[in-house]
Amino acid sequence: MRVLVCFLFALLFLWPANFATAHALDPGYLEIRQIASDTWSVHWRKPDVNGQPMAIDAILPDGCTPARGPDPVSDGRGWVSSWVVECQVDVAGQPIAIEGLETQRNDVLARVHPLDAQPATLRFTPDASVQILPSEQSTWSVFAAYCQLGFEHILEGWDHLLFVFALFVLVRDPWKLVGAVTAFTLAHSITLALATIGVLNVPGPPVEAVIALSIVFLAMEIVKGGDGRFRLSRQKPWIVCFGFGLLHGLGFAGALADIGLPSDDIPAALLAFNLGVEAGQLSFIAALTLLLATWRLVALPAGRNATVLTAYGIGSVSMYWLIERVSGF
Repeated sequence: MRVLVCFLFALLFLWPANFATAHALDPGYLEIRQIASDTWSVHWRKPDVNGQPMAIDAILPDGCTPARGPDPVSDGRGWVSSWVVECQVDVAGQPIAIEGLETQRNDVLARVHPLDAQPATLRFTPDASVQILPSEQSTWSVFAAYCQLGFEHILEGWDHLLFVFALFVLVRDPWKLVGAVTAFTLAHSITLALATIGVLNVPGPPVEAVIALSIVFLAMEIVKGGDGRFRLSRQKPWIVCFGFGLLHGLGFAGALADIGLPSDDIPAALLAFNLGVEAGQLSFIAALTLLLATWRLVALPAGRNATVLTAYGIGSVSMYWLIERVSGF
C-alpha cells in the first residue's frame, strides 16, 4: 500500500499543472462534406489551449481551394471555422495533413462524407499527421477510432482515474471491484446515450463539481472503513458505482460533444467509446494490482495508517478540483 501512497502524492504534485486537462478527451475535429461534384463544405474545430486555439491547422489536398480555412472563432470550449472549397481533383486517394500536430500531445478525428460513397473516419496522431483519404470505409473504422478514444480518455482523465483509484483502495475483493467498475461503465453508458440524443442537457461545470464530490465520498468511506459498521460502498459497491456512473456519464457526454459524433454511426461510436472506457479502467486496475503485488515481494504491506493517509490524499486532490470548478461557475 505504501507504493500507492507514493502514487497518490505524485498525483498531488502533478494535479495543478494538469488541472486544465482533467477531461483530457479534447481532440480536434475535422468534417468534410461533399455538397456537389466538385464542392465540399469544411467544418474545422481546434482544441482550446489556455484561451487560444491549438497551434495546428488542417491542410486539404492539392487541387482544393482554399486549402486552409479562415481564422477560427471561439465557441466557449474550442475554436471553430467553416468554409467551402472547390476541388478540381478526386479527393479519394489524396492526402490530408494536420500541420503542427507532430509537436502536440493530441489527436484529430476527421469525418469525410462523399456523395456517392460511405463516410470515412480518419484519426490523426502526432506520429501520423498525414492521412490518405480512402475511397470507401466500413463502420469498423468508426468503431476502432472511438474505442481508442474511450481507452485514452479514461487513462488521461485525472478525475476519472482518481475515482477508479479510490475504488481500488476501498474495495478489497477483486470480483466485487470488477463488478463495481462494470456497473460504473453500464451507468455512464446510459446517461452518455441520453445526453447524445438530447434527452439530457446539463451544464458542464456543475457536473464536474459533483464528480469531484463523488471522489470525496469514496475517500470518506475509506477513512470510515475501520469502524466495523455495515457500509454499502464496501458490501455492495456496484450499487454506489452505478449511481455515480450516471453522473460521470454526463462528464463523458460533454467531452464527446466537443468533438462530435458521426451522425450516421452514432450507435457504433457510442458502443465503441464505452467499451474503450471499460478496457481502460480494467487496465488501470490491473496495473495497480501488479504494482502492489510487486511491492509486497520486496517489503511488508503497510497497515491501516497508510490506507487512511491515501484516503486523505484522495480527498485533498478532489476538494482542490471541486473548489476550482465552483470558482469557475
